[in-house]
Amino acid sequence: MKYLKKLNFDHDFLTVFYNKKMACIAFLGFSSGLPLALSGGTLQAWIATTPADITTIGLLGLVGLPYTIKFLWAPFLDRYKLFHLGRRRSWMILSQMLIALVLFGMALSNPTTHLLHLAILAMLLAFLSASQDIAFDAFRTDSLFSNERGAGAAVSVLGYRLAMLVSGALALIMADRIGFEKTFFIMALLMIIGMISSLLSKEPYPNTQGPSSFHEAVYLPFRNFFQRGKIAIAFICLVILYKLGDAFAGSLTTTFLIRGPGFSLTEIGTINKTLGICLSIMGALLGGGILSKIGLYKSLLIFGILQAVSNLTFMILAYAGKSYWLFIFAVGFEQLSGGMGTAAFVALLMALCDHRYTATQFALLSAASAIGRVFVGPPSGYLVELLGWGPFFLITFFIALPGLFLLRALKLNLKPENQSSIFS
Repeated sequence: MKYLKKLNFDHDFLTVFYNKKMACIAFLGFSSGLPLALSGGTLQAWIATTPADITTIGLLGLVGLPYTIKFLWAPFLDRYKLFHLGRRRSWMILSQMLIALVLFGMALSNPTTHLLHLAILAMLLAFLSASQDIAFDAFRTDSLFSNERGAGAAVSVLGYRLAMLVSGALALIMADRIGFEKTFFIMALLMIIGMISSLLSKEPYPNTQGPSSFHEAVYLPFRNFFQRGKIAIAFICLVILYKLGDAFAGSLTTTFLIRGPGFSLTEIGTINKTLGICLSIMGALLGGGILSKIGLYKSLLIFGILQAVSNLTFMILAYAGKSYWLFIFAVGFEQLSGGMGTAAFVALLMALCDHRYTATQFALLSAASAIGRVFVGPPSGYLVELLGWGPFFLITFFIALPGLFLLRALKLNLKPENQSSIFS
């Protein structure tokens, strides 16, 4: 494609990653991702080693509720500055310190005798983690210039995914050897990484005044965003639609690999999970570098096309049957293109925010982007039952197209000169 001719994979391509700001964002991404598994899968594994019944373990899934409703208290983080570190860094370091304390408390808990106590601490951990996410998303958005957003999104994804590996797979391995109590204690110590990074970072827009009242903190972000009328609505639709095809295909990928071609759990874990995570990180870094060279619109378009086409590789696998090489290719293509798309998509969310209200606006936009992931499960299962795996993945390809058509219609609003702030 003609856009790719502009790429020059030389030293300049990588320079956008080489600075203190990107290093801090990567470590802050690690701090942001670390608590997720500790209040989710790792915690459930700990409870599963006790006599707790399966219904109780299932109810622990509600612990993750704060992540889905974090936009409700995001205005507080826009409104108030706690101390001299500034609006963004003060909330980050406070939440990081409290997360470490809660993890220490969980390390001292006994789920066999005090399960409710541990569940309450886990819910508090999820709330504090979601609060850290709000502050970090706002900090990252405000700190990055338009040509740095792709790289910033990429390195934060890198840190986040590595943290999920540490607090997920590595934590389970450690727990098998030293116990969950000591494992959670070590995880608490790892939050020091985020605290140091927050202290070393530079507060963006230190002289900018936030909303003067809580009413303004809630009202002004909405008014600021929607004052552009139909264009604002169109961008909300783009946020919902851009990753929708990916969400449909991803909702049943593991089930397909087991019940379709018939791969074993070991094969799926090795290729789809381990290799997939590595390639998604590579895709995010590659996508961030490319975005810095060709801009937001072209990156969104190219990566969106690749995301859509990657769904067709699973359609081919559905018809071909159990082929390891095709399995590796399909997973590799899907994860690589998905990582590139994620880097551009996060850059889009940043570009849609006003730095006066970043915490609230980014939280709302990320909630809108999650709509697809939340609601695609039931229709996906129905389509597979009705049509089969091959036609299902073909339909996911077509589901990805409306987002690309809408992106094309919004091209003029995504020109390079508008990328400092789309709604400026």
